[in-house]
Amino acid sequence: MPANETAPSVKKKGRRARLIVLVLVLALFAGLGYGAYWSVDSVRASFPQTTGSLKVPGLTGTVDVKRDANGIPQLYADSDEDLFRAQGFVHAQDRFWEMDVRRHMTSGRLSEMFGAGQVETDAFLRTLGWRQVAQQEYDTKLSPETKKYLQAYADGVNAYLKGKSGKDLSVEHAALKLSDDYAPEQWTPVDSVAWLKAMAWDLRGNMQDEIDRALMTGKLSQTQIDDLYPPYPFDRNRPIVEGGTVKGGKYTPAAGPGSGSPVSGGQGGTNGSQASTQTGGETGLAGNATAQGATVGLRTQLGALADTLDEIPAILGPAGSGIGSNSWVVAGKYTTTGKPLLANDPHLSPQLPSVWYQMGLHCRTASAGCQYDVAGYTFSGMPGVVIGHNADIAWGMTNLGADVTDLYLEQVKPEGYVYDNKVLPFTTREEVIKIAGGGEKKITVRSTNNGPLISDRSDEIATVGARAPVNSAAPDRGNGYGVSLRWTALDPGKSMDAVFKINRAKNFQDFRTAARDFEVPSQNLIYADNKGTNGNIGYQAPGRIPIRTTGDGKMPAPGWDSKYAWKGGKDGNAGYVPQDEMPWAYNPERGFIVTANQAVTESGQGKYPYVLTTDWGYGARSQRINDLIEAKIKDSGKISTDDMRTMQMDNSSEIAALLTPLLAKIDVSDPDVRSAQKLLDGWNYTQEPDSAAAAYFNAVWRNILKLAFGDKLPKELRVEGSCMNVPEQTTGPADDLAKMVRECGERGSDSAQPDGGDRWFEVVRRLVKDEKSAWWQSPAVGRTAATTSRDQLFARAMKDARWELTAKLGKDQSTWSWGRMHQLMLKNQTIGTEGPGYLQWLLNRGPWNLGGGEATVNATGWNASSGYGVTWVPSMRMVVNLADFDKSRWINLTGASGHAYHDHYTDQTTLWAKGDLLDWAFGKDAVDKATVDTLTLQPEGS
Repeated sequence: MPANETAPSVKKKGRRARLIVLVLVLALFAGLGYGAYWSVDSVRASFPQTTGSLKVPGLTGTVDVKRDANGIPQLYADSDEDLFRAQGFVHAQDRFWEMDVRRHMTSGRLSEMFGAGQVETDAFLRTLGWRQVAQQEYDTKLSPETKKYLQAYADGVNAYLKGKSGKDLSVEHAALKLSDDYAPEQWTPVDSVAWLKAMAWDLRGNMQDEIDRALMTGKLSQTQIDDLYPPYPFDRNRPIVEGGTVKGGKYTPAAGPGSGSPVSGGQGGTNGSQASTQTGGETGLAGNATAQGATVGLRTQLGALADTLDEIPAILGPAGSGIGSNSWVVAGKYTTTGKPLLANDPHLSPQLPSVWYQMGLHCRTASAGCQYDVAGYTFSGMPGVVIGHNADIAWGMTNLGADVTDLYLEQVKPEGYVYDNKVLPFTTREEVIKIAGGGEKKITVRSTNNGPLISDRSDEIATVGARAPVNSAAPDRGNGYGVSLRWTALDPGKSMDAVFKINRAKNFQDFRTAARDFEVPSQNLIYADNKGTNGNIGYQAPGRIPIRTTGDGKMPAPGWDSKYAWKGGKDGNAGYVPQDEMPWAYNPERGFIVTANQAVTESGQGKYPYVLTTDWGYGARSQRINDLIEAKIKDSGKISTDDMRTMQMDNSSEIAALLTPLLAKIDVSDPDVRSAQKLLDGWNYTQEPDSAAAAYFNAVWRNILKLAFGDKLPKELRVEGSCMNVPEQTTGPADDLAKMVRECGERGSDSAQPDGGDRWFEVVRRLVKDEKSAWWQSPAVGRTAATTSRDQLFARAMKDARWELTAKLGKDQSTWSWGRMHQLMLKNQTIGTEGPGYLQWLLNRGPWNLGGGEATVNATGWNASSGYGVTWVPSMRMVVNLADFDKSRWINLTGASGHAYHDHYTDQTTLWAKGDLLDWAFGKDAVDKATVDTLTLQPEGS
C-alpha cells in the first residue's frame, strides 16, 4: 500500500474526495449484504453540530464552543461547572465511541460490547479491580470541588447521549449491530476517575522487566542476566537533577549546574520523617533460594502471565522499553523571546483517534466561581487539561518509570495463604461478566495482604507445578505457588484533585503543592512561568513510590515473609517516599531542564537516599537533547521556538554512531553485501525516511540482536512464531543432549525481546570491546558457518540484513529507504484491530513512511524482535512560548474527530509526520480570529 505523503491542499477538494469514499463504502456494504441499507446520511448521522445553538440541561448560562479550521474547540463560560459540563458535551460529540470503549475496558466489561472473546481480558481487569478502586477514590479521597466538576462533566456527556443510539453515536456502534439492543448507559463521575487507572497501568514501571528477569533464570546465569540489565551510565548520560539530597525531612537541590533556589513545597511530608536508605538486600525470589533454582518451575507461570498482560488493551502504549516521552524547558536567558520555552512530546501507542484531544477551557471573567483559563491536551472521558498551559504557567510530563509494582509468590492452601507461618483467609469477592448475545461467566477474585491473586486468571498459571525447587527457608509449596500483585494504583488516591490544581496554578509553589496529589502514575513534571524579567523554570518528581526495606523489586518476592512487605518507616507509616523528599529543581544554573525517562537522580551513599527504580531508561534520548541544547547555546546563545521544533524531529541514532565505524572495517567478500556496506560510507547516522543507509543499518542492528541475544533467550521472551532447534534437555548424557527439538517463541510482538531499545544500546556498548565474548558466538545454520567473534557475527548480520532487505525492498539499493520499512498504520480502537478485515479497511488509515526510530528524539519506536513497523510514537508535540502564548505551536497525531470520514479524523497526521506544528491560539482575540465555527450551548428554557 502506498504511503500517505501529502494532505489535500484545498478543503473543498478534500471533502469531495471523502464523499466519493463514502459512496464507495456504502456500495461495499451493500455488496457484502451487511444488513440494513446504509446511506451517506446514516454514516454522517453522528457528526457533531458545530454551528447554531443547542439546549443542554443543567447549564446556568450560555457556553460558546469556538472551533478553528482543524475542529479544535475553545470553550467560553461564566462558571466552572458550566465549563466542565460543556467539556463533557463536546468530548462526547467528537469521541463517544472512544469513551464508551474506554469505560467498558476500565470496568472489565468489554465482553458486553464484543462478546466471548473478551472474557479472559475482562476477568483479569476485574481481578485488578480498577473500577472498585476508582469508586473508593470518588467516595473517600477526592475533594468536594473535584466531585462537583466530575458530576458536571458527566451531566454534559449525558446531555449529549439523551435520545441517541446506534448510528447517532458512531459508525462503529452501528457496525456492531448495537443499534437495536444497545442504549448507552449514563456516564458517571467514576467512569472518568477509572481512566486514571488505565493510564497508570500502561505507565506502571518495571513489571515487565521483573517478569522477564525471572523467566531468564531458566536459561541464563545471573552473570548473563546482569549483562542484559547493565547499570545506568551516570558518567555519560546526565540525570534530570544532579547532586541533591535529603536534609531535615526535605529534599535539598545541590548547588551548581543542577541547582535550584529554595521554594516552599507546601505542607509537610509524612510526619516530617527522615530519609532512610532503601536497602537492596536479597533479590527476594523465593526467600533465600537461589534465583536459578527457585524459578525453574516458575517459568511456565510467569510466561503465561506475560501472555495475559499482552492481551490487556494498551491504551497508552505497548509494554517494554518503548513507552516514554520527551520534555524540556529552556530558561528565558537562553531564548530569543526572553521568556522560557517548553516542549513536550509523550511517546505512546499510535491510535485512531489519538489518545489526546486538544481543547481550551476559558472563563469569560475570572472569579471565585469561574477560575479557569487553560488550554492543552485533554483525555476524552475526563475533565480538565492534562498537559498544557494557563495564563501564568505551562507544564509537561514524561513517565518517571518508578518501580511501583511488585510480584509476590504466595503459598496457597485450601483455607487461605501463608504469611509469617500463619494461614490467613483470602479476601474474596464475586464478579459476574456478562457477554454480548447472552450468557455470563462468574469468577471469584481472591486477594492476599499483598494484593489480588492474578495467577487465578489462567489455567496455565494456576499452580507453579511440581518442579519448583526452593530451599528450606521457604515454606512447603503444597500444590504450588500463586502470584499476587502489589501496585500503588490499587490504593485509592487523589490524582484527579491534582489535575484541577495544576490547571489553575499561578506559580511554582502552587504547582508543587498540586503535584503532591499526583500520586499515580508517577510522572516527571516540568514547569515554566512568565513571571519577572525572564520567567522561571522548574521540575518536580511526584508520585507514591514504595520503600522496600528488604528486596529490590527486581524479582518476584516471597509473599509469605513480612520482611518483604511494603511497610518500613520507623514511625510505622505506609513506607512511601515522603513527598517533601522527592527530587525537584528551580531555575537551575545551567538554564534548562531535560526529562526523557532517564534517571531522575543518582542514589547511594552520600547521594539521594531512596531507590526510585533500578530500571530507568538509559538516557540515549535525554543526553542527545542535552547535547543539542548546549550546542545551540554555544553556537548562537539563544534558542527559538523553531529550534525547539527542530530538536523534536532529530533523527540521530546513537547505536549507529557506535557500530557503523566497526561495520565499515569488516572485510566482506560477497559483492552484494559489500555494495550494501558502502551505503554506510559517509552516513551521518540520521534516520530520515528516504535514507537507504538507515534502512540497511537498522536491518543489520536487528540481525545483530537476533544472533547475539535473541536466539539465546528463553522461548517465553522470544517473539511468537520465531522457531529454532534446541537440545531436548540441557543436562544429562551427551547422547541425550544431541537430540534436538523445535522450540518456538511465545511472546507478543509488542513486548518480545530483544526489542532494540536503549537498554540494548547499553548492553552492546559494554560488550563491543570484548571481541571474544560468548555473546558473539552463534551456531551454524545450513551453509552458514558458526561465529566465534564479534566481527564474524557482525559480518553474518550484514549478510542476513542484505538478503532481508532484498526480499522486502528489492535488489536495487537505489530504491531502498528507511520509510518504506518503517511505516505507521493508524488503527481504529478495537474494531480496527480485531474486527472483520473489510471493517478494518474502512476504519483504519495509513501507512505513512516515517523517519526516526528507537531511542531517538523523534521517537518512532519499533520492536527489533518482530519487525520494523512503528509501534509507538510522539503522540503529540507542543512548544509553549511563555512570552506570548498565542505564538505557541502544537500538533496531534490524528485529529479532533473520532468519526471515520469526518474532515478532522486524520487531518493533522500528515503534518505531524513531517514535523510541522499548528498555530495555537489562546487569547480571546487570537481565538476569535482563528474561529471558523461557533456553537452556542444554552440552558433549557432560555
